[in-house]
Formats: sequence, C-alpha cells, structure tokens
Amino acid sequence: MQNPLFSMQDKICVITGGSRGLGKAMARAFLHAGAKRVYVTARKPEECEQTAAELSDLVDNGECIALPGDMSSGEEIARFARSLADRESHIDVLVNNAGAGWMASVEEFPEIGWDKVMDLNVKTPFFLTQQLLPLLKANATPESSASVINIGSIAGIMGSAGSGVSYGTSKAAIHQLTRNLASLLAEDNIRVNAIAPGRFHSKMTSHVEQDKQQYDHEIKMIPLHRWGHDADIMGPALLLASQAGAYMTGEIIAVDGGFLVT
Repeated sequence: MQNPLFSMQDKICVITGGSRGLGKAMARAFLHAGAKRVYVTARKPEECEQTAAELSDLVDNGECIALPGDMSSGEEIARFARSLADRESHIDVLVNNAGAGWMASVEEFPEIGWDKVMDLNVKTPFFLTQQLLPLLKANATPESSASVINIGSIAGIMGSAGSGVSYGTSKAAIHQLTRNLASLLAEDNIRVNAIAPGRFHSKMTSHVEQDKQQYDHEIKMIPLHRWGHDADIMGPALLLASQAGAYMTGEIIAVDGGFLVT
C-alpha cells in the first residue's frame, strides 16, 4: 500500500526538460505515485511525444502529456502558459528542470554562451513560474499547498567551476531565486524548493563517462563512490511535491552522494 504522505493522487504536474534525463525520471515518479496528469515539455516534439507515450503506458491511471515548446523565449513561455490554461483550471506542481551548460575558458568564454546559460537556467524558471502563478494559486490551500521545484546543482554551492563558469553561476542564482520566491509566495500557499544534484548519468555528463581516467577520479572523490541514478532524483522530487514536504519551503537539497562533505 502506498504511503499517503508521498501520494500524488489526482495532482496535475508540469515538468520542463521532461522528455529525458532527470525530468523524465521525475515524471515517472509522479505518475507511479498517482498523479492524474503530468505535462512534459521540451524543444523537440518527437522526443516529447515518445516520452509521453512511454510513460503513459507504465500506469493504469494517470497520463503523461507532451506539450512541446522552447522555453528560452518569453513569447514561447507565454504561449505555453496559455496552452496549459486552456487545458487545466489549476496545477499542483511545477518542476523547473530545463537547463543548459557551456564549456570554455575564462579567456575565451563568449557572450552568447553566457547569455544562453543564464537565460535558460535562471530567467526561464522565473518567468515561467510568474506566468503559471494563476494556475498554481487556483487550488492551493494551507492544507494542500502547491509546489515549485527548481533544479539547481552542487556547482552552484562549490567554489570550483569545473562544470563551466556560467553554469555554476547560474545555479547559485537559481538557489537564491528559490529562497526569494519561497518568501514571496508563502502567503499564496505555494512552496518553492530546489534540488541540487551532483553527478548523475545523463546526456550532459556522458562526455565524462567516456573519459575513464576522469570518471574513476570522480568516483573516488564521492563518498558513496557512484554517480546518481534515476531513483536518486525521484525520491527527493516526490518528497518536495507531496504532503511529505508540506512544511518545507526555501530549501536547497543537495543530492550528491556526499560530495559536498569531502
């Protein structure tokens, strides 16, 4: 029997960057926990549709719906919000997961790379949350709050810029945005928290896995001696989206195998 504290029964959820990786894993977690509908959005329509069909087939009740869009522009964010409002009278959970990175030296870092990372990793989560506020407020009560989950990174906590100077800077910014929104939206019964993952198996980190020397070095540095798997993000996301996390807001939860304690 499912623990009611972690139930997502009848909840309406939205996940950006939901067609693969961590976003797809969180969508699966919500559906298995009883979510009524989970909307996944990403730039590539085919990938979105494929994920939606695959995840919908995993559950008897509940549905994953593809709503593709490019969240890097204000116009697309507004269009996405209108499209969602045409379908739903409220949403219970918003996961701001879409993100980007850019690797270059300090001397050669281009303005276009800086803007792309900062826009998608910081600007988009703010303006998407802003556009979806009416839907988040609509069904939120003190007893059943709405939840916004931002995906940060331990790169936004550490001093090292190994993942790129703009990436860590953008993730530090999303952590602070999380705290600010948590304070500003508490009166509307909207909780805002962030998950700060360490290394996870994903398309973005595949180049590290292909470098055996670097990969082995990182595994030795992580106290639990492994990278994160899908289940490692699914649990914290369920905590923050469900009644189990009802008294949590403004938190930045590191999910990194203990890397930050080394």
